[in-house]
Amino acid sequence: MEQYCFDKVVNRRNTNSMKWNVGEKELPMWVADMDFETAPEVKEAIQNRAMHGCFGYAEVPESWYQAYIGWWERRHHFTLEKDWLLFCTGVVPAISSIVRKLTTPGEKVLLQPPVYNIFYNSIRNNGCTPMENALVFDGKGYHIDFEDLEEKLADPQTSLMLLCNPQNPSGKIWDEETLARIGNLCAKYHVTVVSDEIHCDLTDPGKEYLPFASVNQECRDNSITCISPTKAFNLAGLQTAAISVPNPVLRHKVWRAINTDEVAEPNVFAVEAAVAAFTRGEAWLDALRRYIYENKQCAIRFIENRLPQIEVVPSEATYLLWLHCKDQKVNSAILAEQIRNKTGLYLSDGVQYGGDGIHFLRMNIACSRSQLQEGLARLESALQ
Repeated sequence: MEQYCFDKVVNRRNTNSMKWNVGEKELPMWVADMDFETAPEVKEAIQNRAMHGCFGYAEVPESWYQAYIGWWERRHHFTLEKDWLLFCTGVVPAISSIVRKLTTPGEKVLLQPPVYNIFYNSIRNNGCTPMENALVFDGKGYHIDFEDLEEKLADPQTSLMLLCNPQNPSGKIWDEETLARIGNLCAKYHVTVVSDEIHCDLTDPGKEYLPFASVNQECRDNSITCISPTKAFNLAGLQTAAISVPNPVLRHKVWRAINTDEVAEPNVFAVEAAVAAFTRGEAWLDALRRYIYENKQCAIRFIENRLPQIEVVPSEATYLLWLHCKDQKVNSAILAEQIRNKTGLYLSDGVQYGGDGIHFLRMNIACSRSQLQEGLARLESALQ
């Protein structure tokens, strides 16, 4: 019998939720947070800390380092060293601080659209230019145009590459050969890799992601990795993450960056939640991954049977579906607005992710089965 119930509908209205700050009859399936309660073990840790009643300044204890090290050894077969790890309030603050510290205004930061849209903010807000190595969609999935990638990395003005591993929004898990080729080219042209691995624990059952830094010495020494329990355990509002930097020279720069920007100190719940997730949350996460996988299959069957004008891009990770609107005459920003106006279903338009996102919508299926079915019914109604 299933120990955890993900069919429970959690009412998130009137909780200052960004996702659910929508009209009364609207159904938000856009921003990447889940409509599930976090693991009971994490709730218990937060409640115990709250009962203490004194919420002064917090430090990062030994248990936080050991929680990350133990989790990556067990789950991802890669040994992090304590010295590599730096606490940060989030992956986005980390990336923005790193861009600020490791580039100068006017330089180029490479990214691979369609990709997490906030990457563009982190680049432009720091006076840099996004350099796009657009992923190539072959009708079934995405691959990298390595000839174009090398040309862009060879530009002396390109100083950083932002890698999304696993990939958001497509849910692709990059294989070892691909990551090694990226690492080789970036080392050759002296471009530092910043790998956003926040979705790494949300792979389909039986699928594993590969940490970029684990591929080889070249990848390890020329990379900065951003990791966190927030996506997998639905803790984004707690502001807790880590940066792993094996290279001591790079690590000092990142340490200076996050301390200068004042994003290197935990709030009183940030450590407790992360430690509980990574030391006691394993069974819950595996049950969650099974449930999300079943949601994926449910959505795929519905779309294949009822919505011939939509194709689901095959995904091995994340709870996000990347929907190819192959027969639509309008771009996805207009289409998403039309769907929302007509049915109240709120999806993310693909335009904001760059690349060929103009032809795609992103749907968040990390919700109860009943809510998913309601969302799919609204999508069908909107497209009729």
